[in-house]
Amino acid sequence: MRSGNPALKDNTFLDLGSGTLVRNDAGAMSINGTVNKTALLLVITLAGALFTWSQFSTAMAAGNPGAVMPYVWGGAIGGFVVALVTVFKKEWAMYTAPLYAVLEGLFLGAVSAMFELRFPGIVMQAVGLTFGTLAALLMAYRSGLIKATENFKLGVVAATGGIALLYLVNIGMRLFGFDGMGFIHESSLMGIAFSGFVVVIAALNLVLDFDFIETGVEQGAPKYMEWYAAFGLLVTLIWLYLEMLRLLSKLQSRN
Repeated sequence: MRSGNPALKDNTFLDLGSGTLVRNDAGAMSINGTVNKTALLLVITLAGALFTWSQFSTAMAAGNPGAVMPYVWGGAIGGFVVALVTVFKKEWAMYTAPLYAVLEGLFLGAVSAMFELRFPGIVMQAVGLTFGTLAALLMAYRSGLIKATENFKLGVVAATGGIALLYLVNIGMRLFGFDGMGFIHESSLMGIAFSGFVVVIAALNLVLDFDFIETGVEQGAPKYMEWYAAFGLLVTLIWLYLEMLRLLSKLQSRN
């Protein structure tokens, strides 16, 4: 949680002029600052999503739905690259986090429009469930009902890594001409159970994000970490939303 500056420690800076330790809250990460930056990133993401949603509607009216695919691939690949840059260069988060939000917004808008076309009403259900889950877990975390203990963190991180590995193996199998793991996409009982499990793990990652933010504030992390924490929270929310879409689509496919 520290920056590269060795003087930053325990919310204090050494005031060489007087030889005393003084708090420097103006240059430290805060809860309010992180919340504001998260809200801004969500607005940027929404703006990008509304743009590609409208583009999809226009493309459908013209009988050319494939016209939005550049936004899908550009947003997905571009967002992934920017996310990697942000992870390795946290101090750049002030610039890379908004760019990530734009790119993911372009991706989400097109994908959401495709789901909505097939399952009318599914997008608002997924959005409601995503933010409802965020609110519920935030209240549970603040009340102490859920605590981010070391064992809890280890379990969530291990499960998240396992899911990511499973998805990568599935993508690799499809690239080499194999059918892949059907239950990931199918609406069978096993497929629904898998999606439900992934939704739970994605939701529990929000608790890790809350703990990261709280720890950063307590330790006096530098101000730019507000952007990085907001970026991390956005990544989790996007993953949770997409998994909600997948789960709801599987459930509706069985009706």
